[in-house]
Amino acid sequence: MSSDLILVAFSLFTWGIGEGMFFYFQPIYLQELGADPLQIGAVLGGVGAMMMIAHIPAGYLADRVGRRQMMWLAWVLGVAAAWLMALGTSLPIFTAGLLIYGLTGFVTVPMNSYITAARGKWTVGRAIMIISAVYNLGMVVGPLLGGFVGQRYGLRPIFLISAVVFILSTLVILFIHPQPLEIQAENEKRNGFLFNPRYLTYLGAVLLAVFATYLPQPLSQNFLANERGLSLAAIGGLTSLTGLGVATLNLALGYLDARLGFLFAQAAVGIFALLLWKGSGIPWYGLGYFLMGGYKTTRSLAVAQTRTLVHAAQMGLAYGVTETVGAMATIVAPLFAGYLYTFNPTWVYSVSVGVTMISILVSMRYSPSRSPSEGPVQGKTMPITE
Repeated sequence: MSSDLILVAFSLFTWGIGEGMFFYFQPIYLQELGADPLQIGAVLGGVGAMMMIAHIPAGYLADRVGRRQMMWLAWVLGVAAAWLMALGTSLPIFTAGLLIYGLTGFVTVPMNSYITAARGKWTVGRAIMIISAVYNLGMVVGPLLGGFVGQRYGLRPIFLISAVVFILSTLVILFIHPQPLEIQAENEKRNGFLFNPRYLTYLGAVLLAVFATYLPQPLSQNFLANERGLSLAAIGGLTSLTGLGVATLNLALGYLDARLGFLFAQAAVGIFALLLWKGSGIPWYGLGYFLMGGYKTTRSLAVAQTRTLVHAAQMGLAYGVTETVGAMATIVAPLFAGYLYTFNPTWVYSVSVGVTMISILVSMRYSPSRSPSEGPVQGKTMPITE
């Protein structure tokens, strides 16, 4: 692993601790601030909307301006958003901070491009999955700390601590080196991948996969607190297992063909929904939250498979388009989950199981079959220093 990937990994591990402290408690804190299930779904859907509008511009700028610069921007913006959430004491102010934090989700595009370029002999899938696994190890520690602090001092202090941790993460990421940019040969049609039928049908499969794997998540902490009577400390312990699940699934599925891993990751989240629906007791919920890690694994492998369909000079933009499609699903899924929850909380999970089964069948048909260790051979590229 190169020194730059080590820095990225350490920075992400630290960020994972900070984000993990508050991420899974957001719906409960929104409820404390006066939001009902539909409003919570709308706010979380708004976060998805912020991510959606940023991915494509971020990918375009990563290809043209530089991946490192876009990563720096995301880290700094994330720190600012975290402090706004920490200092805000009303629903509108907290929501504003949360929406800005959602905007920083564009970092996945330049960061995955950066990781892809710095991967050395690793496959694209393995590089992205291993770095993501390190981040999610931080997400194991964060919820445990967040649950401990929240149980004793309330939820607001966890946002203050997270904001401080984010500053440390940002200081680390400032030391990564720039990468050369690539331009496509003049005889290649720029952005032609956008009109590739194979790529477009794959995007449809990604949209359905992200929707299916995100649908059971937004209100699960509320479900456990309100319907199952679990404490914040217990919920923090359960949600920490998700980070461990992501790390484990990333490392395990990263050694498989990306297409096969994509299917297994979706199945894992389907089992999570089934366990929250039919399970009774901490052990079953714990196994479910561990398998919920398949959601992030699904998104990572969706991006990794994209590399097989595009030229290196289009990588950032293509990753941005794929992430945007995934973000579209995260807008609709929380709203739909909130709607189902108001009628019957368990409907969220029964519907999720059914949608996931359909999604797996669609992915089997339309996911790329080629290994992402190599991208398509198209023309030549010229390095341009950032």
